[in-house]
Amino acid sequence: MFVPLSQLILKSTKFYKYFIIQTMSTNSKIYSKVAVCQMTATNNKEKNLEIIKKLVKNSSEFEAKVVFLPEACDYIATDITEARSLAESLNGPLLAEYKNLAKQYKLWLSIGGFHERLDETIYNSHILIDDCGEIKSIYRKIHLFDVTIPEKNIFLKESDLNTGGSQICLPINTPVGKLALSTCYDLRFPEQSILQTKMGAEILSYPSAFTKVTGEAHWEVLLRARAIENQCYVVAAAQYGKHNIKRVSFGQSMIVDPWGKILAACEKYTGGEEANESVAVAEINKDVLVKIRQEMPVFKHRRNDIYSLNLLREETNQIDDNETFHFADKVIPGSTVFCRSRYSYAFTNLRCVVPGHVLVSTLRVANKLMDLTKEEIEDLFQTTVRVQRTVEQEYKANSSTVTVQDGPFAGQTIPHVHVHILPRKQGDFQRNDDVYLQLAKHDRDDNPSPLRSGEEMAEEARRLRKYFL
Repeated sequence: MFVPLSQLILKSTKFYKYFIIQTMSTNSKIYSKVAVCQMTATNNKEKNLEIIKKLVKNSSEFEAKVVFLPEACDYIATDITEARSLAESLNGPLLAEYKNLAKQYKLWLSIGGFHERLDETIYNSHILIDDCGEIKSIYRKIHLFDVTIPEKNIFLKESDLNTGGSQICLPINTPVGKLALSTCYDLRFPEQSILQTKMGAEILSYPSAFTKVTGEAHWEVLLRARAIENQCYVVAAAQYGKHNIKRVSFGQSMIVDPWGKILAACEKYTGGEEANESVAVAEINKDVLVKIRQEMPVFKHRRNDIYSLNLLREETNQIDDNETFHFADKVIPGSTVFCRSRYSYAFTNLRCVVPGHVLVSTLRVANKLMDLTKEEIEDLFQTTVRVQRTVEQEYKANSSTVTVQDGPFAGQTIPHVHVHILPRKQGDFQRNDDVYLQLAKHDRDDNPSPLRSGEEMAEEARRLRKYFL
């Protein structure tokens, strides 16, 4: 049953208010709660952060396991120049604050839209942080909102600021289920959500800053449609109201169940200058999801003999030197990557224990092997064998040390699953097992061995790529 709107829980201060709509389960079994947040971001990053801290604290009080923030929760600038100047890298102070929030309240945090700076490139990045403050996934928005409708006073070209992403991320195992990351305009492209559901998604997320005009026309119907056609929960955190003289957002953050029923929602924007910071809370009931999928098995009824929808780059080795890859919170230049599979990639090493020492990592940021899906594990080690064969051929070796340091007490210094491959030759170490001592200290700051240049690493990658064409 729902809490009636007449019983809406309201907390007010002079500057700040929350609306919390909480659904109640129909029996004594407790399911995992999620909180969807709504705010009116401005170009004041410090003020936006203070609002987010209050929203997260309030969500924690309602025992939410995962908290969802809207697109552009870091800021909404007044113009392109200001937007560029405010963007930060993943190593910047703002993301550090978000990580600390997740750790402080022991909950997962969906940063629905973060202006991620990589050199001169800016991405609209949806970042998922776990309750230990670690980044679990980074999705860079692939569909950019370049729309002009003069009669409706819509003149927006997202590509003036942001570069589009190139990858649909695998759903992530969270305390409330397998979560798929998307952002705002992606909502209008059902192919993306269908692919995510085929990958195992149980919850689709659409942090947004829908305009008032498009929100009034399409917001609710699109969210409910994505929930119904994919038989997934949909969680959509939204920006609300007047951000500046140019930008107005529709609001109505909501949580929808797999039958298309709205479980909880925040206010719609109807006009005025007042900001709105609010939280809607609902429970994710996996039994409901399973029951709906069993009673109406639409994915089993799809006619794959007539039509099919698949990722185009699943098994290719297409690598763009200008592309970047994530290695925990570090950025790996595409120029140093020489092999790419559906779920993994291989790249050259900054400091090698032996010539040809390379790494194979998962495309998705995951801390340990146990965090990977069955498909990711299979792909990671199949790719490892291919790369091992290649480096042995290139470096004229017939043996390799292949090792995974799975966790910090096993020597892992980068919290992202990766495999070390070291082509071995007779006599390369006085004692054969000394390789492990050297591996343990090869990336420490006090290691006197010189770091390789980017060009040296890129040249090695170019030589190795020829084996994967």
